[in-house]
Amino acid sequence: KHAGGVVIAPTKITDFSPLYCDDEGGSLVTQFDKGDVEDAGLVKFDFLGLRTLTIIKWALNMINPRRQQRGLTELDINEIPLDDVPSFDMLKKAETTAVFQLESRGMKDLIRRLQPDSLEDMIALVALFRPGPLQSGMVDDFIDRKHGRQPMSFPHPDYQYEGLRPVLEPTYGVILYQEQVMQIAQVMGGYSLGNADMLRRAMGKKKPEEMAKQKQFFLDGCEQNGIDKTLAENIFDLVEKFAGYGFNKSHSAAYALVSYQTLWLKAHYPAEFMAAVLTADMQNTDKVVTLVEECRNMKLDLLVPDVSRSDFTFTVNDEGQIVYGLGAIKGLGEGPIQSVVEGRGDGEPYQDIFDFCRRIDLKKVNKRAMEALIRSGAMDKLGASRAQLMASIDKAVQQAGQQSRNESVGMTDMFGEMLEGGEGEDVYADVADVREWPEKQRLKGEKDTLGLYLTGHPFDEYEKEVRRFVRSSIADLKPNKSPQRVAGLVVAQRTMKTRTGSTMCFITLDDRSARIEATLFSEAFFENRELLQSDQVIVLEGQVSHDDYSGQMKMRVSSVMDVGSARQQFSRGLKLALRSDQLQNGLLEKLDSTLRPFRCEGSQVWIEYSSDEARTRIELGDSWRVQPDDNLLLELRYLVGDQSVELVYD
Repeated sequence: KHAGGVVIAPTKITDFSPLYCDDEGGSLVTQFDKGDVEDAGLVKFDFLGLRTLTIIKWALNMINPRRQQRGLTELDINEIPLDDVPSFDMLKKAETTAVFQLESRGMKDLIRRLQPDSLEDMIALVALFRPGPLQSGMVDDFIDRKHGRQPMSFPHPDYQYEGLRPVLEPTYGVILYQEQVMQIAQVMGGYSLGNADMLRRAMGKKKPEEMAKQKQFFLDGCEQNGIDKTLAENIFDLVEKFAGYGFNKSHSAAYALVSYQTLWLKAHYPAEFMAAVLTADMQNTDKVVTLVEECRNMKLDLLVPDVSRSDFTFTVNDEGQIVYGLGAIKGLGEGPIQSVVEGRGDGEPYQDIFDFCRRIDLKKVNKRAMEALIRSGAMDKLGASRAQLMASIDKAVQQAGQQSRNESVGMTDMFGEMLEGGEGEDVYADVADVREWPEKQRLKGEKDTLGLYLTGHPFDEYEKEVRRFVRSSIADLKPNKSPQRVAGLVVAQRTMKTRTGSTMCFITLDDRSARIEATLFSEAFFENRELLQSDQVIVLEGQVSHDDYSGQMKMRVSSVMDVGSARQQFSRGLKLALRSDQLQNGLLEKLDSTLRPFRCEGSQVWIEYSSDEARTRIELGDSWRVQPDDNLLLELRYLVGDQSVELVYD
């Protein structure tokens, strides 16, 4: 009701713009575009939902209780010093994975070139990393001026105005921000703040008729301030050119502050920060893999998931170790995880899989969920191997179900203790003979459920053998025009088309010492593409050189082999050491059936036979040559024992 007593009808948004529902039916949207909405008289606001603020909050929720235990005051992220040396040392090394806005490959390259050492530089960094500045040469000018390779000018070596020094000095004379455009108009043309903002908007929209008016207004103002007309025209043209690339400094500063806060947390509370980032991305397996690799680079301890200690999220224990979150295990949901956490009660660890099944809600944690927990390693502390745990699920569920039914009708089984394994009893006696999974199968279970290898590396089981014919690890490689040989696990692969239409391939090889990017051009790629699969251990030969972009070694590949082919090429043969007492129970017949499927024009096989009386060597004929791949070696080791099977190299 107006003060004069006039009743004003309520205004509705439909008085200004037609509406419709978005595709998901959850929100109303104007049918006018952003420009027409403003012309219709509505005010447009941009609201940005920033997950990084949640990450900072989660990190502080882990940091502050530990600070309290040590008698320290609560950390306020808004009160941290903005000139922290360790933070900027980390920044200048481009160790910015997980740091807001600064983690892309292109951004890291810009950081290495710029070497930012202040918050002002970080604000500029955010503004510079956009297509316009990168393509215009503005970035190169900024970097060269910062490092003294090019003199500062205000704003150009050929036409300078000393009054612009305070405006442009923070950016080394480069017109980088929209606010600088407004300040130049004020300092030279006598613009008011309102008129300066109109100039900024006109330059952004690039309307010729409006720009002609603004230019004349600028020149008139410069004339009144006693500034030479030619100088004023040149500076206006330069400002107009860079206004298209200009970025809102207040926007850039807000982003840079959040970037700095995450950088500071990573420098001073790395475990808590990385745990918070991992929690934020735990449904994105590819992102988790990258972050876990970063944890390893930072020398942080990352513990395997554990049903007795892990929460839904990633956490940090009292020793400063990151505890893997159960929510990052594929095949689990919030319901099963909640039941696992609640089953611990006041923190009592689970004793074995039978105890686990008795204390959880089996309606929420089904067999598939338990299999995922076992394969991920989350049940490794329950007193049995993963294979034995997997073989015990049905019995454990059956016993827990029977006990629950008995308790529901008030029955107590006087023999319950005996059936479930009382004190001193081996609850896994029934599965004692279950063969433990091979390393490859165990690690595959982790990869399937976690998206990565956590307790080992597929290259580990090959490393000792591979070093017999691959002398250098990736970390030891040096540039050399002569071909070099290297082995490792394929952890990434990408292809691209060349200008001529051919396909080339880039793979990343990892041998636990380091990683190297290897390039296969069209012919080499098509000859070997079946071997270039993720998670395969391969042997490469090629020329190694220094990659100026990454600062690491790179390889141009000439040949590719799988491990089986490398064994066949470089080994003298396959030796089986057998004792006389092993030849009972049809061992020779079993040996025959094991070797037969692998016979080919491959490696020589010989048997070193020993008894109490004699030792002799028996070479099998060429018809018994074999392909010494992993499956054959695995079967032979099960048949005659690990120590009795050996590939012999020079």
